[in-house]
Amino acid sequence: MHPSSCNGSSGPISWVETNLGARGAGSRWISLAEAILGSVVVLGDNVWHVLPNSVFLLFLMALISFRLREGNWSAIGLRLPKTWTRIVLIAIAAAVVQQALGQFVVDPLTRPYWHYAAGANPMEGVHGYAGLLRWLGVIWTYAAFGEELVYRRYLLNRVADLGGHSRSALLLGLLWSSALFGCAHWYQGPAGVISAMVSGLVYGAAYVLTGKNLWVSVCAHGISDSLALFVTYFGFAG
Repeated sequence: MHPSSCNGSSGPISWVETNLGARGAGSRWISLAEAILGSVVVLGDNVWHVLPNSVFLLFLMALISFRLREGNWSAIGLRLPKTWTRIVLIAIAAAVVQQALGQFVVDPLTRPYWHYAAGANPMEGVHGYAGLLRWLGVIWTYAAFGEELVYRRYLLNRVADLGGHSRSALLLGLLWSSALFGCAHWYQGPAGVISAMVSGLVYGAAYVLTGKNLWVSVCAHGISDSLALFVTYFGFAG
């Protein structure tokens, strides 16, 4: 249902929008609760191993939150852009920055102190074109779309809500969501966590600096992971 069709309605969705979504202080308390719960979900799955898949749980939380607090699921922000050229070019630039930071900054700085865990790259076992296509599907759905929606569109913004989406609040949201994104890669070991945190910062910065265009971070994430897949598949990974 379009938000405009709820005007004058006394239905439950209209009540939630009026009483929860529109009140500054009350809305911030709800955002704080969502940010805390989302953080617990990430840690509960990836660090404490007491919860099932955190991306699916956060995805469900995000959809419910968007529907109740922002009117409808179109609030996700995935309207088709007028042109894909700018989106793709910015996404490629972000992916290049992410890969360069990992290769020439993060890895050299962390290598003497921290290491990747065994099995940190789950794509190492891919064989044949069927396996390649399967992994591409996982990358562009679960990783690029799913993770960007829950970490950038949902968690980053719920933290930013606390400060009214000021610059400092957005920076806090960027840092917090990136730290959680790093924790989501706990299985990769300390070096993997730090690398993922930096990747989250790049994807999140691309999202924020383009006016919260989720397509940019989705494409950047998908391009970067696809490149890593091809490098692994063709044996170029070090």
